[in-house]
Formats: sequence, structure tokens, C-alpha cells
Amino acid sequence: MKSIQKLFLPLTLLAFGAFVVMLLTGRISDSGPAIILALFFLALTFSTHAALKGFVYTIVILASATTALFYPSYFVQWGDFKLSSAITPLIQLIMFGMGTSMGLQDFIGVVKMPKGVFIGVVSHFIIMPLLGFTLASISNLEPEIAAGIILIGCSPNGMASNVISYLAKANLALSITITAISTMMAPFVTPLLMKLLAGAFVEINTLDMMWDIMKMVIIPIGAGLLFNRLFSGKVKWLDEGMPYVSMFGIAAIIVVITAAGRDHLLSIGPILILLVTIHNLSGYLLGYWSGRLFRMSERDCRTIAIEVGMQNGGLASGIAKEMGKMATIGLAPALFGPMMNITGSILASWWHRRPPRDEPK
Repeated sequence: MKSIQKLFLPLTLLAFGAFVVMLLTGRISDSGPAIILALFFLALTFSTHAALKGFVYTIVILASATTALFYPSYFVQWGDFKLSSAITPLIQLIMFGMGTSMGLQDFIGVVKMPKGVFIGVVSHFIIMPLLGFTLASISNLEPEIAAGIILIGCSPNGMASNVISYLAKANLALSITITAISTMMAPFVTPLLMKLLAGAFVEINTLDMMWDIMKMVIIPIGAGLLFNRLFSGKVKWLDEGMPYVSMFGIAAIIVVITAAGRDHLLSIGPILILLVTIHNLSGYLLGYWSGRLFRMSERDCRTIAIEVGMQNGGLASGIAKEMGKMATIGLAPALFGPMMNITGSILASWWHRRPPRDEPK
């Protein structure tokens, strides 16, 4: 097995080399298999190193999205079935999985850590929407694509933030509580923020959006909470399998949106990636200093930084699909997901090696 693992890095370099040669010789349309294989072998290479394992899922998502860019026809429609129709059920399945992993203790944190929860949730729903609005306003992108930047900013926290908080030696209990509260508030807060900030870019039907988020968030999470209450610990295969189902669901959503919005991505991709990266990194920075402003501990400041900077891209994609604008409004959320996983993993690695300053090493 180890002898096979030693081949992963050379194969990665060989495939990347072939990709570069094709780019330099103008054979871009033929370079798809090379870059896809390069990313596949890179994921295998990372999987053999403990320090890099956290990036494997992100590399797999990049490989999947790249496949959709080169071969979009395979991810738009199968026979008479449009793959975009699967996005809402996938979101509901992911939220059900979130519900099965939650309990009353996730909300008790509001009583135990009211200051941290309040600052985390309020900072999240102020900083990211305003950043999204500012970036959309100066982007000169077409209105619907710009509105997608605002949408990802108005979305609740991403579930990946809990994993990143754990790896960063942040306050995991606070992270879980902020994620739970912001997610439950999303059906009411997200549509109102979108109406206020994105109304000048696209038409926003607040009530329709509230119902869309209710059926994608509240109902599945409620079912998951009930399932957890009745069958907690009794269905082991579900407990073990739901994280993988969620990861597959998010990857599938990104692939379908990438394929649907391929033409837009090829024309404005670099600009949108830059804006999404600025949005994400600014969220970490401003989230951290919002905690510092209120004299919170280093662990709590790290938590709020992560909770502010990481969004629920899957839910934002589902909202874009329900609006009928998946190929435009859905692009920024599709790019934000992989980007925040990359930056979040790097940030977690940095903080993991540096214990909080206000705690003993």
C-alpha cells in the first residue's frame, strides 16, 4: 500500500505538468482530463499526510466543479430529469442531518453564554450582509450575479464552522450555539436583509423567500430534532452516515450550479472569485475584532471570527434555485463554499499551533 501511496505525488505533478503544457500550447479545451486527474491525485496525496487531510474534501469539491466546467452537459439534465430539481431535496436532507446531530443542549448555550451568542449572531447578520452589499455595489457585475454576493452575506452560519472552531482551539460550544441560533433565525432575517440590501439589484418577494427557507431549514431540522429525541443512539448507521451524506449533498449542489452557470463563470469567474475571497477574509477579520471590541476572551474571538466568516453556501444556493436564478444568483454561493473551506482550514491550522494567549499553554 505504501508503495502505491508514493506514486500519488509524482502522478499529481505529471498531470499538472500536462495541464500546463496544454495551456501554453493553446489546447485549453483538451486540458480537462489533465487538471481533473491532477486534482484527484492531489486529494490522494493529501490523504496520506495527517496535516493535510483536512483539505481533501475541498480538493474533491474543486475536482468535481472543474469536471462540471469542462463537461457541463452531464450535470444539467439526465433524460427528462433536470438535476437542478434535486437541489432543494438535498438541502432538506442536509438540514435533517443537522437536526439529528442537535439537541436542547445546543440552545442552552444562550443561557450559559448570552454575551458571546448575542455578539456572534448580531455581528454575523450585520458584518457579512453589509460587506456583501458593498462588494456587490462596486463590482460592476450584472445585477443578478452581484445579488448573489449579497445573498451569501445574508445567509446563516455554515455547519463547517463548527469543525473549524474545534480545529482552531476556539469555543466549540459557543460555535454550535451561534450556528443553531442563526440557522433558526434565517427564515425571518435573511429575506428581510435581502429585501433591504438586494432589492435594488433583483426583485425580492419576502414572503416567498421566508416560506422557501422554512421548508428548507425549519421543517427538516425540526424533523431531525424529533428523530434525535426518539432514536438517539439507536440508529448507529445513520449517525455515522449523515456527515458523509451532507458532504456529498454539498458537492452535488456545487457541481449542478457550476454546470448551469458555466458561461457566466468563464466570463467573470476571476473577478467573482476575488470578490468572494475578500468577502470571506474580511468576515474573519471583522468578526475577530468585533469580539475584541467587547473584551471577549481569545477563544471566543476566534469563534466569532469563524462564525462570521463562514456562511451556509448550500442554503444560499437553494434559495437561488427557488428564485429561479440558479445560474446567476447561485454563482457566488457556489464559489464561496469551497473558498471558505480552504481559508478556514488554513486559519484553523494557524490557530491550532498557537494556544489562546489568555489561557495557559
